[in-house]
Amino acid sequence: MEEQHGPIKWLNLMVSEPYFLFHFLAFFSYLVVRGSATPVLFPHLTHNLLHREIQAILAFSVLTVIKMVRQETWEAFTADMLFLAKVFLVTLALVLDYHVAFWYLVVFGVIYILTQQPAYQGLGNSSKLTPLQLETLLTEGNTSRFWLVEFRASCSPACIRTSRCFPELSITYSNKNLSFGVVDLGLFPNAAEKFGIYLGGSMDQLPSYILFENAAEVARIPQLNLEAKSSHPPITKKLLSRYFELDLHLLEYVNGK
Repeated sequence: MEEQHGPIKWLNLMVSEPYFLFHFLAFFSYLVVRGSATPVLFPHLTHNLLHREIQAILAFSVLTVIKMVRQETWEAFTADMLFLAKVFLVTLALVLDYHVAFWYLVVFGVIYILTQQPAYQGLGNSSKLTPLQLETLLTEGNTSRFWLVEFRASCSPACIRTSRCFPELSITYSNKNLSFGVVDLGLFPNAAEKFGIYLGGSMDQLPSYILFENAAEVARIPQLNLEAKSSHPPITKKLLSRYFELDLHLLEYVNGK
């Protein structure tokens, strides 16, 4: 994971975003439930619960370090850690009483329905485009020779997890020969069929990245393979850079080719 949020910035995010605020309140409520239940628990149950809590804290700490090293973006790290925290919380609630665990499942279900993890809001050097604008840019002869376009939707968890990758790549690799654009298929779902992107089911083809050269598609990821929609590797900056040969395009620009 490349970027860390300071304590103040994290606190502001917790307060301003309902997704984080509701999760924080749900996790904090465990302390209240735990404190209320302790006086009525048998001593051996209290000891067992404390033992499980220590195990959960140690396991969560180890997984936090692992995810911090492996995950490339803050959004992906946050999604993974919140999921693990919910798993540990429900597990501990089962030790208390299965009714408590059930209500936590209900609460997390409601949070999932009512809120959504915010995506990275920066655009870098990429441009937000409508399908018509994209078509115009691709067909005009006086624009970039190459266009790398990200097709995404704000309702897709995969798009949220990778929302930081494309803007950061655009800052590094955009030049007069290579431009970056973003099309939100959540706003323009009819454009998906035009570009061969399947939006049904679990939206496994989002986000999709297509490289155009002089209005002709030359590469895309994930590839058009309806039999293996889930077989493509997780989207990372390293994967996109290697797959679309962005270093080579940048080198060609620098050398004036």
